[in-house]
Amino acid sequence: MSVDSPISVGVFDGFSWIRLEGKGSFQNSPALKAFGDARIAAGENRIVVDLAACAGMDSTFMGTLAGMAARLSAIEGGGLMIAEPGVRNRRSLEDLGLDFLMEIDPPAAAWRGRVDAIRGALNKPLAVDAPGRNQRGRHVLEAHENLANLNEKNARAFAGVVTLLEKDLSDKEHSAKNDPGA
Repeated sequence: MSVDSPISVGVFDGFSWIRLEGKGSFQNSPALKAFGDARIAAGENRIVVDLAACAGMDSTFMGTLAGMAARLSAIEGGGLMIAEPGVRNRRSLEDLGLDFLMEIDPPAAAWRGRVDAIRGALNKPLAVDAPGRNQRGRHVLEAHENLANLNEKNARAFAGVVTLLEKDLSDKEHSAKNDPGA
């Protein structure tokens, strides 16, 4: 995980909280996914991603958010909420249609009025093992497939990227099978 963009987390009554400081990218999105997956497996159905200190997000990070939002939406009463995204991050999420998959700055959220206390109680930073090359490639591919599957506009925009990522991953896996020592 990138030291420049730590992710802090906390578990509260009724939701889990993830706070990103810096840029959301392919480097720290595996940590985001790992925490989200663990919380969903533990029965959590509401996750809040705090973007107040986020300087921007790449497509892999947003695709990871999309995948988490889709999994949470499949759970009764579940969902992903975005707290304080700022103008730029809100626009990035809306441009990809993610505002239809998650709640952005919901005015009646249970955490409203408690944001400073929540941030003060977070564990810093979230630590996860860095994924291997093929695992990282699968993660980036999955994130872009999540975006492409959201709507026709994204399908067209990310078709080339998805195809390139699929080929690259296939080539790497094929090379690894033929040269186990590589």
